[in-house]
Amino acid sequence: MHRARAGYGQADIPELGSGPGLCPLGLICFLLDVFVVYRSLAFMKKIIHIDMDAYFAAIEIRENPSLKGKCVIVGGSPHSRGVVSTCSYEARKYGVHSGMSSFQAWKLCPQAVFVHSSFKLYGEISKQIREIFYTWTDMVEPMSLDEAYLDVTRNKMNEVDPEKIARMIKDEVMKQTRLSCSAGVSYNKFLAKIGSDLNKPDGLSVITAENAQEILFALPVGKFHGIGKVTAARMQKMGIKTGKDLYERSLRELIRHFGKAGHFYYNVVRGVDDREVVNYWEPKSISCENTYYEDIGELDELLRRIRALAEKLSTRMYYKNIQGSNLILKIKYANFEQITRSCSLSESSADKEILYQAAEQLLISNWDPSRKVRLLGLGVGKLDCDKDCDQLELDLPDREHQNI
Repeated sequence: MHRARAGYGQADIPELGSGPGLCPLGLICFLLDVFVVYRSLAFMKKIIHIDMDAYFAAIEIRENPSLKGKCVIVGGSPHSRGVVSTCSYEARKYGVHSGMSSFQAWKLCPQAVFVHSSFKLYGEISKQIREIFYTWTDMVEPMSLDEAYLDVTRNKMNEVDPEKIARMIKDEVMKQTRLSCSAGVSYNKFLAKIGSDLNKPDGLSVITAENAQEILFALPVGKFHGIGKVTAARMQKMGIKTGKDLYERSLRELIRHFGKAGHFYYNVVRGVDDREVVNYWEPKSISCENTYYEDIGELDELLRRIRALAEKLSTRMYYKNIQGSNLILKIKYANFEQITRSCSLSESSADKEILYQAAEQLLISNWDPSRKVRLLGLGVGKLDCDKDCDQLELDLPDREHQNI
């Protein structure tokens, strides 16, 4: 277990002697740093982020124990235009990752066993896991089938130690489902999310006010939740490679280069994140999108990316018992010009093939071979929601989502 903790005490407040000096601009920056630290400590919460380990693949291995220890890839056949939903840790050693084409994954790992997704089963087990969360708190914010935030500041068991709660949740999930998960414990959502990724699989990390700066300073910016591949590449060109590099940039500079997102980057590298755990609201639409590291001009490649988005969107909709009857396609070109197109589905649906077929028609009819595409997005509106449906999107400034 990763022991990234020193207790829930007070953070190290910058001393005047260690500040940037007494020049007016330096003093303002110093006081701003003190302010953001005190603001974070003023309302110290206890947040847990639970992230299931290789969730789809782990379920398939549980259902078929002969797959244990093998390279398991969940997704389409390598002889089709399918994509990888997720894969076992054994397959990841060969460079396989979610979102890549199944054919490419097969070339990297020809010995892999390809398994088709079992979305209904994934959803049933996810709800079973969520019931474990609810034994501790009603403040649960599911982010996808395999992850959720819990606010245990006040909890049903009156337990004061969030690390103990996280450990008991992990043990109960394993007992009931025979699946492992990783947990991050901290005083806000951003740091809890960072913590759950520190020591996968089956990890438990606690990030406190005392050790947050040390952890964030050493972290590559590409590992910051909310900084995707495209933004990370931009930062690399600016010489911002780690959290420490990001910390040394002024708020004015970050806003100049990244717009409103600069505020977010400035705060989170200082351990400040004021977002609450939100346990319910009614969505008007559900969507996902990807900004690509390199602009795409080939229609076949665009269609492959659309299929990946359709599968991801379908997974989210099945999980939340959501269907919709209006499909929306978003295209952003290399020059940042953006168009959206929509069409009505023949019936309300969450089926990945129905979503893909509609998206395929929209893309082909609006494809301009003379222009390269920077971003694709796919969404569904006119939703028909189950009574327990709630929002799936995480409101972060960078929309380069990772696949489940």
